[in-house]
Amino acid sequence: MGKAWILDTDTKGTGAQMVPLEKLRDDAAPRAPVVVRPKPARPRTEPAPKPPREFKVIDVMSRRVLVEGADARSTVHLLRRIRSIVDVGVYVWRSESETWRMLSHREKKMLWEVARRPPTTAAAESPGRGEDP
Repeated sequence: MGKAWILDTDTKGTGAQMVPLEKLRDDAAPRAPVVVRPKPARPRTEPAPKPPREFKVIDVMSRRVLVEGADARSTVHLLRRIRSIVDVGVYVWRSESETWRMLSHREKKMLWEVARRPPTTAAAESPGRGEDP
């Protein structure tokens, strides 16, 4: 009959090792059970709601501020009156650093595309049954 082996995990930081069952029974003093307690649950804190974004639009030729502290809707409304996307600089307020950040070309283009859409009404947005949109 062969020896029975057991994984001894009671080593001193070197990891577990395989030892004969007889050796473990002979040498070992009674071991205290290992108790693992669950971590206490962290209290859930809801993040504070983000305030609406504030925009500033500047005429690039005259450097005149066209609007400052405007919401997105007002900014889009203003952009409808602008001839070209390159005529203005658009900035967004960063409250964490209390500075204005210039929008990237991609971000400004997204606002520009919204401004160029034709105004819609609730009736046009939800066609009736059986009608093509």
